[in-house]
Amino acid sequence: MCIPEKSPTDSWACSLLHLSPLLGSSATAAAMSVAPVVDAEYMAEVERARRDLRALIASKSCAPIMLRLAWHDAGTYDKATKTGGPNGSIRFPQEYSHAANAGIKIAIDLLEPMKQKHPKITYADLYQLAGVVAVEVTGGPTIDYVPGRRDSSDSPEEGRLPDAKKGAAHLREVFYRMGLSDKDIVALSGGHTLGKARPERSGFDGAWTKDPLKFDNSYFIELLKENSEGLLKLPTDKALVEDPTFRRYVELYAKDEDAFFRDYAESHKKLSELGFTPPRSAFIYKSCQKPKSLLMQTAAGVAVAAAVVAWAYLCESNKRLG
Repeated sequence: MCIPEKSPTDSWACSLLHLSPLLGSSATAAAMSVAPVVDAEYMAEVERARRDLRALIASKSCAPIMLRLAWHDAGTYDKATKTGGPNGSIRFPQEYSHAANAGIKIAIDLLEPMKQKHPKITYADLYQLAGVVAVEVTGGPTIDYVPGRRDSSDSPEEGRLPDAKKGAAHLREVFYRMGLSDKDIVALSGGHTLGKARPERSGFDGAWTKDPLKFDNSYFIELLKENSEGLLKLPTDKALVEDPTFRRYVELYAKDEDAFFRDYAESHKKLSELGFTPPRSAFIYKSCQKPKSLLMQTAAGVAVAAAVVAWAYLCESNKRLG
């Protein structure tokens, strides 16, 4: 997936007041922080942050750049060296200043006040939660979300993200390095249904779909058209229809949105968890759905489970009253 140029809509981006992240000194920060304790209190904080993210994304129309932030923080993972990945390191200048991350600081600045409001949540968790919410509030699938990521100040070298000017071989090189598959490549490319490219960042200009704030399968429908007047097709986009293996998925997703949503949700979850081993006390989290607990064999785990069951009961009661 190449989403190097997505940004919020012009209506608010031009008037956005940039905030300075309260990051502290990266020189004295440890490269990798301690993993958060994912207990009932942490999960409650995640739910509060989720609600705030919905409001922020709705008011700022910033779903595209939130998805881009989540993708670019995670998409640096290298399975061979076990470096990079969704660890929040993109918040530091040495990483957000990479050419592929042009404009990404808009999203970082938008989320900084939320991090201060919800300090218990790590940057890594917050950025991935923002990506999940961005997809959901624009009409996309519900994506399983598991918190517990550590923050890191150790930024990967530049050049790990996809280059929009290249083709199928390059896409495979980048995604295989992460440990992802051909299906993941095509499914995640469907994220181009949101946002648009900007010439000052990439030399490309325009949106991939007619409604860049709606998550659907229109990206694949447009890819299969010989002429999509006024819409963007990057070299990496064209590679998806020129490569026979990729094209099979493109054709499937163009005619079956449910199949796309199912595969996208699965691939997005994989991307958001690259290099991340969920803590035993973590929960698979869905909006107002009963969290499905992982193995909880300790007394502490049982206590956490009871708290979450109570939360789920209240959530279900709210559904009935709604």
